[in-house]
Amino acid sequence: MTPAQRDQVCAIARRWIRTPWHHRARVEGVGVDCAQRLIAVYAEAGLLDAFDPGDYAIDQMLHSDREDFRAWCARFGAEVEQPQPGDVVLWRFGRSFSHGGIVVSWPDRVIHAYRPWGGVAETPADVALLNGRSTCFYAIGDFS
Repeated sequence: MTPAQRDQVCAIARRWIRTPWHHRARVEGVGVDCAQRLIAVYAEAGLLDAFDPGDYAIDQMLHSDREDFRAWCARFGAEVEQPQPGDVVLWRFGRSFSHGGIVVSWPDRVIHAYRPWGGVAETPADVALLNGRSTCFYAIGDFS
């Protein structure tokens, strides 16, 4: 991603702040979950074509170690060690990486649709239930 694309991703992501959390929804200001918001933001930024990820259970991470979220990110980008603004961060919950957000400034600011808070928020990366969890990072649109 170019610096301008990174800025654009963060600006688009901020527009979603206070959108209520809703499983499998993708409507800015109305309802969204963490996966659908990533798809919407990166599609609007022109870094991927919007797609339907299909059905996924709200508690899939509790009964499956299938890494669907990581597979979606790998399909559209490259895993990176040090995240930059506009990159994806995924957190492990249960048996798989199942919560995602957009890095604004790691680890100080991340924008994510956070179910325990009821919607999209910009928070530190270690807020509440995220503290101490395993993370991985992806640069979307970067196939180098």
